[in-house]
Amino acid sequence: MRLLAYSGPPAWDLSRMATDWQVEPAVLAISTAAAAWYLISAFRLARGGGTWSPARMLAFFGGLGLWITVCCSGLGVYERVLFTDRAVQAVLLLMLVPLLLALGAPVSLMVRSASPWTASRLEAALSGRLSRILMFPLVSTVLLIAPPWLFYFTPWYALSLTTAVWNAAFHVGFVGFGLAYFWPRLQVDPVPRRYHPLIGVVITVAEVIFDAALGCVLVFGGHVLLPHYWSSLHRPWGWTPAVDQKWGGAVLWGLGDIAGVPFMAALIVRVLKEEKDRTREVDEELDRQEQQRGSAPAGTSQGSGTESAEEDPRPWWETDARLAHRYAGTPPES
Repeated sequence: MRLLAYSGPPAWDLSRMATDWQVEPAVLAISTAAAAWYLISAFRLARGGGTWSPARMLAFFGGLGLWITVCCSGLGVYERVLFTDRAVQAVLLLMLVPLLLALGAPVSLMVRSASPWTASRLEAALSGRLSRILMFPLVSTVLLIAPPWLFYFTPWYALSLTTAVWNAAFHVGFVGFGLAYFWPRLQVDPVPRRYHPLIGVVITVAEVIFDAALGCVLVFGGHVLLPHYWSSLHRPWGWTPAVDQKWGGAVLWGLGDIAGVPFMAALIVRVLKEEKDRTREVDEELDRQEQQRGSAPAGTSQGSGTESAEEDPRPWWETDARLAHRYAGTPPES
């Protein structure tokens, strides 16, 4: 009777992750609209004489492709049958999909491809009070750390397993929360205020700690979430709900930490780039000062006798005729 009562997908195996697919209308609609807008904006920018990085485009479309795969492939098919499957989705939707989308710099593309009036309005909105609040480090940290806890320990989790609307809210909401974090931390798009990349490193450490805490609760807590739901499935194959939850908690813990590695790499690249730019600016300033000294007026003495400025070991303020009297006790030249 238990075999007849079960109406879900067949026994899970790795090959079904690639062969079994389902339709997720919300994700497909948003992804299709985002892809069309991105391509049109890049084309409009190129038509106006601008250029757009192929790497940015690859990252953005990679994020959209991963989003569709997470929700529509075998991961989506088994999302309401296996706790571990949903845990993998949660990590990818919160950490990797928004990271790739943010690296695509969609807001910068929007501003650059828009008309001057629209671009000015967008920049004004991005520098407004609401943007400053949402992109403040403490706020964006909460938007990254809180969703998994709210998802598993509020009615949201049960509703996502039983209703299509709340399931779509999970698929879309986790990506939105992740974008709210990665946008201000990566700072490849316009932000109201730039923060040092080390802030992102500190937040990532905090995120690792909270992931570990959530994983520990699910693995060692001894309480199965929604036992009545899992028993109602009458699933005749795979782990028991208790074992499934332990593996899901381990996935949230371990995979969450691994998923933070690409972000740390992006932060390191940004730090190196900023240091390189700062070094170049300092070198350019020193070269400019050197050129100004080299183009001093003909009446200005840089040394004594036939000795040149490069051969005189004294600092320039002692050899300048207008300042020499302050250091040598001699009257200034007329």
